[in-house]
Amino acid sequence: MTMITICDDDRTVSAELERTLIDIFDKLSVEHEIEVFFAGEDLYKAIESGSHYDLIFLDIEFAQNEINGVEVGRLIRDVRNNHMVSIVYMSRVKSYALELFDLQPFNFLVKPLKHEKIEEVIRKYLKVSGLWSANFTYRIGHDVFKVQIKDIILIESLDKKLILHHADGRKDEFYGSIKAVYHEQLKQFNFLFIHTSYIVNYDYISAFKVNQIFLSDRVTPLPISKHRKDEVRQRYYEIMKSRREG
Repeated sequence: MTMITICDDDRTVSAELERTLIDIFDKLSVEHEIEVFFAGEDLYKAIESGSHYDLIFLDIEFAQNEINGVEVGRLIRDVRNNHMVSIVYMSRVKSYALELFDLQPFNFLVKPLKHEKIEEVIRKYLKVSGLWSANFTYRIGHDVFKVQIKDIILIESLDKKLILHHADGRKDEFYGSIKAVYHEQLKQFNFLFIHTSYIVNYDYISAFKVNQIFLSDRVTPLPISKHRKDEVRQRYYEIMKSRREG
């Protein structure tokens, strides 16, 4: 269970962010609980009283009679000595980078908040926190098998069967729908659905061309479907960008 809190005195922003987070975590099938505060003092008091949070979305500018988000972050880090919680600061002003540096911010979001930027932060958090050290599950006959997501190079659809290519060179065959496998288990990770016959792991791509993808374990390239070309290219560069930033 991922414990999240939102702290922003703008109730409209808080409500919209809460709805967005629920949508993202539900889509990624990650159990979560969200608590909302409208004042920095209230958040800090909750932490003082023993409340635990994994991820905090913390506004920087509050009303003049309240401590701001930077001060709340300093209390969490220096007074409570809490360096484990990930803090995502939010502001309409972009010039807080240096002031936040020693507070170990996990990320910084500029208002107005955008769904895609919030999702990037969540995906990065899940990756860094290890919550995506997940397994892929499949069935051969009556037996159920698991393999770590990171050890899958490719899943291929052939003659009503799926062929799972392991990083160590092994192959497993099982019955299933490649579309269901992608949407139910692999879409939330860094996999590309390049063709009705192929799902590939970004980490094993050695070259990306207009109509083909080369994988590090094979000489022969895999085709990219014409109707998937734009979607695959966009997803490829999104993953590349997030890796550089992360």
